[in-house]
Amino acid sequence: MRNPVNVLKSLTEKSHDPEYRFERLYRNLYNPEFYLTAYKNIAQSQGSMTPGVDGKTLDNMSMGRIDRIIAAIKSHEYQPNPARREYIEKKNSTKKRPLGIPSTDDKLVQEIVRMIFESIYEPTFSKQSHGFRPNRSCHTALAHLQNTFTATNWFVEGDIKSCFDSFDHHVLINILRRRIKDEYFIALMWKFLKAGYMEQWEYKTTYSGTPQGSGISPILANIYLNELDKYMEEYKSEFDVSEGRRRTTPEYHSAVNAVYLAKRKYAKKWSAMDRKERESAARHIKELRKKTLKLKPFPVFDKSFQKLQYIRYADDCAPRRRIYAA
Repeated sequence: MRNPVNVLKSLTEKSHDPEYRFERLYRNLYNPEFYLTAYKNIAQSQGSMTPGVDGKTLDNMSMGRIDRIIAAIKSHEYQPNPARREYIEKKNSTKKRPLGIPSTDDKLVQEIVRMIFESIYEPTFSKQSHGFRPNRSCHTALAHLQNTFTATNWFVEGDIKSCFDSFDHHVLINILRRRIKDEYFIALMWKFLKAGYMEQWEYKTTYSGTPQGSGISPILANIYLNELDKYMEEYKSEFDVSEGRRRTTPEYHSAVNAVYLAKRKYAKKWSAMDRKERESAARHIKELRKKTLKLKPFPVFDKSFQKLQYIRYADDCAPRRRIYAA
């Protein structure tokens, strides 16, 4: 069996070719080394010992247990358990959001699927996306905002309502089929999407969405929402306009000129001024500068210059429109 590190590296290298379609991904689930790597990843995560509907945890994990999962995968008899649904409170809100807790065996298989998806799709994701991605976080999103969202006229924040519960399964599968040519692997994805959940000991079918709490939910969300990122990229290329050097407004030009003239005036007689006169001159210049900060340097509706920026963190996105730049 090939080393999982080498397999994932090979997938990443091939992912840069947009025309390449990945075949025989399903056979990676026959490799015990992948399960050991998945076990290592899961054991380090918070909530790794939380039991699913089968009541099992990572305790007593053995090669025998892994071999049984592989045998079910090979015979195509593997069927994910429904997730155990719990509700947790949202931050700064009285509302609660649903959380699906998969069984431990399903966590292992989902972790392998997540690693495969990450190798295939991560290199192709938009630079404007920051949520649930390696080496990216809310901190990188804030740095992105600080560096690019300056001198803005309109700032629009968007939150996709019930995002994780609303993904169309058929749309998601069609997106996966663009890069993946392995119907066994696609069939496994259908099983995870349709596994359902248990709530108050009652089984409920899932007709849409990916349950929050599952190992593959974040990467599937990014695969789905990357279509939005690509659309915004195309929209930005059509929206942005920059036609040479722009002229400032008369009010701003006058305010800046007043600062320049005042500094020039005081500079000529600075050496002859006493301490009080210098303090008075400094206050005067400071007041003139304050006036410039209250004015917009360029016309708000200057159609010769307009730019749009966009950023997304999971299901929260913020496009903003800039008609002038300070």
